[in-house]
Amino acid sequence: MMRFMPLKRLLLVLLLGWVGGAPGLMAKQVALEVSMPHPVLLANQKQTTYLKVGMTGFRLASKEARPPVNVAIVMDRSGSMSGEKLDRAKDAAKEAINRLSSQDILSLVVYDSAVDVLVPATKVGDKESLRKRVDAIRSGHSTALFAGVSKGAAELRKFLELERVNRVILLSDGIANQGPSSPSELGELGASLIKEGISVTTIGLGLDYNEDLMAKLADRSDGNHVFVEHPNQLVAVFNEEFGDILSVVAQEISVRIMTAPGIRPVRVLGWDADISGNEVLVPMNQIYSDQEKYVILEVEVPSTRANEKIDVATVEIAYTNMETASQDRLSGAAGLSFSESKQVVSNQLNRGVMISCATQIATVNNAAATRLRDEGKVEQARRILTDNSLYLQQTGRALNSDFLLNYGFSNQSDALNLDEKNWKRQRKMMRYSQQINAKQQSSGNINARQVDENASSQTGLTQGRPSGSQQSVNGPPTPSSKGPKLP
Repeated sequence: MMRFMPLKRLLLVLLLGWVGGAPGLMAKQVALEVSMPHPVLLANQKQTTYLKVGMTGFRLASKEARPPVNVAIVMDRSGSMSGEKLDRAKDAAKEAINRLSSQDILSLVVYDSAVDVLVPATKVGDKESLRKRVDAIRSGHSTALFAGVSKGAAELRKFLELERVNRVILLSDGIANQGPSSPSELGELGASLIKEGISVTTIGLGLDYNEDLMAKLADRSDGNHVFVEHPNQLVAVFNEEFGDILSVVAQEISVRIMTAPGIRPVRVLGWDADISGNEVLVPMNQIYSDQEKYVILEVEVPSTRANEKIDVATVEIAYTNMETASQDRLSGAAGLSFSESKQVVSNQLNRGVMISCATQIATVNNAAATRLRDEGKVEQARRILTDNSLYLQQTGRALNSDFLLNYGFSNQSDALNLDEKNWKRQRKMMRYSQQINAKQQSSGNINARQVDENASSQTGLTQGRPSGSQQSVNGPPTPSSKGPKLP
């Protein structure tokens, strides 16, 4: 499909190129990096390792250079939202209106047992009038969540253009009890919307919403999911979400990985992927300015003699550049060398890639513990979380990573809060953390920092680091198999 850039943005791009001289004429592109945690492996043994495909968004030249957005705020006004919840939700919606400009499209949908469009999709003009519409919202009755999201998507379709960022932002504090209401049904809705270029961010407020439903809807549409325990956090969360929406630099991303002969792709961690033979396809919706999104592919490597080199994979990515409204294509590749020396292997460690791999492995384990706890297998879940915590702490110290250390503390906190009294809250925190890590979600990190602080205080752990020689970094067996470890 031919894409046309709006005249205002086209003139801006040309002006920036002219002012910047010859170098400015070169369009910015997403930075692609294809790498391995260890580019050198031990010789003469079949083993499993990981391939990382990292994509970092370029910096926008100015606020004016950002793509226009088409956003629908879909707000739960059921009876349980009355009082402070609804008041803070309205404050957050008004703050969002303040951040939009005349090039943006806004619609406002509210729902209880019925769905009402308070602001049909329109260009943002009279902000005071829009804020008054928000102030007029009153609480009602039941929760027709599916219908609310569907109506929000219908408003987006009125101005659905590929050069816009098209996003539904759903806020709810309760259980969907009218219309389709299962996680699978909402997940299917998300999957159908992303095919149109629409993603859904879900914000769950309090402790009574269905986190599986909200996370599934966000996950299948490649949106964000945020757990907000207290209403006074809503404005900050909306600000972070709109920080993402207003900084999109790439959309409709397609990642294609072709493993070399003899290299078997095992699984992709975190993202939905299609693996067929030696080809792996991973779709994504958006990349933000100065933010990295990445894919971790687990691969099986054949036994290879010392001093030999082999190709691991070639990678191709394609995406829509939101600054130029053009299709960009990039490619990269990765290979491995082999040695009989453990010291040589250790010396070639890629710290950044190792941190990414450890994060994704631990997130898979955390999700497995959640499933076990749901099945009533409390002690099995606790063992996985405890092992996960030890692994993350060891790896965090070895790699000098505060992030991994904090994630280790969070896993220990999870292990200590599996009892019936604390499970409702802890489960929401776990599902939320899993979503952040699996999809490298930046929105919602205000809450993530609070989770880390809570975990540290509950476990009594400190962030000490070892002196002297570096520890080995090996991952615990993952639940899906009996032996793959982080090399």
